[in-house]
Amino acid sequence: MSTKRALDLRLYVVLDPAIAGGRSVVEIARQTIAGGVTMLQLRDKRSPDRNILDAATAIAQLCRAASIPFIVNDRVDIAWASGADGVHLGHDDLPPAAARRLLGDDAIIGMSAGNLTELAAALPALPDYLGVGPMYATHTKRDAGAPVGPAMIRTLREAAPTIPLVGIGGITAENAAAVLAAGAAGIAVVSAVVAARDVEAATRALRCL
Repeated sequence: MSTKRALDLRLYVVLDPAIAGGRSVVEIARQTIAGGVTMLQLRDKRSPDRNILDAATAIAQLCRAASIPFIVNDRVDIAWASGADGVHLGHDDLPPAAARRLLGDDAIIGMSAGNLTELAAALPALPDYLGVGPMYATHTKRDAGAPVGPAMIRTLREAAPTIPLVGIGGITAENAAAVLAAGAAGIAVVSAVVAARDVEAATRALRCL
């Protein structure tokens, strides 16, 4: 596991094979790197474990060569085995303290918070960042809940001014500026890049915001 470094969260792409149109998430990762992505996450809830591990290992190697942090959604075991930099944990996943024991103190641990109650629950775990959302209506995560909008970024920023917040959910090149203006350290996107016909161009357009 690499030594933890300051995170550049400006453009955080979540790689989800379910919306990749049959394309390889490894190749999509390569194209996002060419387009200027600053952080990558693999979120695969459907594939066999061996396939997830193979993809995560390949993406970890690409990201290491490009000095871009790479984490795995939910799966601490896949993160450890692939050499990823950490994990993003949901409320029903392995507790962050257990993840840190397994992955090491330098591991990146991200968590989610869509309101002040969830923020209060997450802060004792000392996450490296919090994903806040959904910012807008999204179809890529069925259990995401109702949109909270960029105003939630402002609310959570006031309550916890030192923790980086990343807006996620329904973000596109057309609405991303409002999320950043609300005080987010960056934006996390899924379909706006992964489902794009030209992944590199879509990444570059968002990176320029």
